[in-house]
Formats: sequence, C-alpha cells, structure tokens
Amino acid sequence: MAEHVVVVGAGYAGLAAAKLAARWTGSRVTLVNERDRFVERVRLHELAAGRRLRDLPLRGLLAGSGVELVVDRVTGIDLAAREVRLTAGALGYDRLVYALGSRADPGVPGAAEHAHSVSTLEDAERLAAALAGARAVAVVGGGLTGIEAAAELAEARPDLAVALVTGGGFGEALSVKGRRHVRRVFDRLGVTVHDGAGVTAVDADGVALGTGGRVAADAVVWAAGFAVPDLARAAGLAVDAAGRVLVDHTLTSVSHPDVLAIGDAAVIRRRDGLELRMACATGLPTAQKAVRALARRRRGGEPGPLDFRYVNQCVSLGRRDGLIQFVDADDRPKEFVLTGRIAARYKELVVRGTVLVERHPVIPAG
Repeated sequence: MAEHVVVVGAGYAGLAAAKLAARWTGSRVTLVNERDRFVERVRLHELAAGRRLRDLPLRGLLAGSGVELVVDRVTGIDLAAREVRLTAGALGYDRLVYALGSRADPGVPGAAEHAHSVSTLEDAERLAAALAGARAVAVVGGGLTGIEAAAELAEARPDLAVALVTGGGFGEALSVKGRRHVRRVFDRLGVTVHDGAGVTAVDADGVALGTGGRVAADAVVWAAGFAVPDLARAAGLAVDAAGRVLVDHTLTSVSHPDVLAIGDAAVIRRRDGLELRMACATGLPTAQKAVRALARRRRGGEPGPLDFRYVNQCVSLGRRDGLIQFVDADDRPKEFVLTGRIAARYKELVVRGTVLVERHPVIPAG
C-alpha cells in the first residue's frame, strides 16, 4: 500500500507541497484546508481597498494531480496515533506536512478587539466592510505589509485620511533610495507617517502611542507582526518560543521524523545559519526542498542542506507605483532599486507567476 502523505494548509507552501508529493513520491496525498479556495495572501490589501480578487477554486488548481482535497478545519494533531483531528473526524497519515502558515499577532491591549488585519481572507473582508463608512484609518507597522496596505488604501480612497504608525524607523528593511521613493509616494498620496512611535493600546477611536500621544482613526489595520497557530506546540512537536516547528536541513521536525514543516510555520535556516523570514518567496522553495528531500530518501539517497539566496523584495505602492528593492544573498538591501510603473508591473508579474507555479510546480526532484 502506498504511503499516505497528509498536508495541512493550502497556502503557497502547502498547495505546492501536496502537488509535488503526488508527482515525486508516488504517495497517496491528501490536502486539508479550511476553505475550498486558494487565497492570494499577498493581494489581501487590495481586497481590503475594494478590489475584487481572482476566484481560484482549489479543486481546479489540483485537477489532474491525484491529490485528494478535504475541506475542513484542523483542530489538533495526535502524533502518537499519527492522526490529524478535524471538526468532522480524524485523518490518519504516514507522513505529515505541516503548512498552516501565520496570522497577524495583535500584540497590545485592545488590538484583538478593535484592529483588523490583512493576513486572512476573512480579516481582509472585515476590514473592507469597516472602511466603508470610515474617514480615517491608522495602519500599525512599518514593514512591507504596512507600507503596501497604507499606499493601497490611500490610492483607492482619496477621501480617507491614512496614517502609518511604526515603533521603529520608517522602511528600515529598505535602502536609502528605497525609503526615499516610498516617502515620495506617501507624500503624493497624502499618507502621514508617525515613526519612532510605538503603539501601546488600540480602542474604538484609534491608537495610543508610547510617546503619550494618540492617532485618531475610525479603523485600525494591524500589520506589526505575525504569529503561528498553537497546534504544533499543543501536539508536542519541538517548537521555538513563538510556536514555530523546529526542523533540520531537510525541513523534517527535529522531534518527530514523520513530520515535515514548511513556510511560515517552521524555523528554517540555511546551511550558514541564516534564518529565513516569513514570506511567499521562502514558502515555495521550502515546499520544494521538503518534498525533494522526501523523494530522495525514498530512493535511498541522503538530501543535502537547503540552498537558498535572496534576490529582491517586491513592494506594491498602489496599482500604478511600486518598489523593487534588490538585496544580496543574505537579504541585505542594495542601493539598486526599480521604482514607478515598471516596478508595479514587475510586482504584478511576480504575483501572477506565483499562481502559475502553483498550477504547474514542475521543478525537477534532485
């Protein structure tokens, strides 16, 4: 009987892993996801701003792959019995691929009750509804997610007063040229920046700052950090302080060799010890690496370490502007950037190409 591989989570990493496992390992593969649609997470700020996204049914993306889809929510994992617990029962496995991703981490008092995020489809839909009658919005977080959300909202809603609040410096991950361009775009769009102003609380009327001030807002977007589900910790997998699964160089759990973890849900390091950041750009390569390692072991070989280098960071600044920040292999920004419409087109091609890869993840098993 063929080995049964169960993949939990059908985001960028999980969907690719399921299709590759069916193609490369000859296993029976089941993909479990709480909805029957693939969500382009990197576009959820567009949805929040009122733009319709493509409808991408998972069954269509899985057509011809041999992967069985189970639409249900994972409620727990029994590592001893090798079962994934679902709301409608349990599903046994021989190998488990844990790819449940991440969500926004509220972080401060009142954020869970009063702030919105763009980390899940439901979050983005709730934010869109909250913005319908809003006159002012505060985006908390000066990373790429916060920058993209603030620019998208300001461009789509010129009537909306948009403020970005960050505890650190504005655009710290970017080069001088990159920060300068984003600042020019924000000035053009009318986005107010409060940097060096950490948020200590969120309420129905805006956010309180550590400096003692306030930013008034009818809606708050929380983009100041991400957290992973507690399922891995609760199951007994070895995890870090944040609950991410600890894995070896083949993306295999260090505590349970029948479990692989990929994407945002795992602590993934290169051979030189550099920890990969949470990103779509790292989710797909880690899925390919994990399944490639599984396939090689089934043939009696020994997988090599993860070989990954960064190339760029793609930032949308509304629909007509963008920033492509080129970086070195270790993700440090270079002073070479693309900006404006060409950068917006570049980012759009990357996002569309990601879905194409999900349809045809054909990188050969090494």
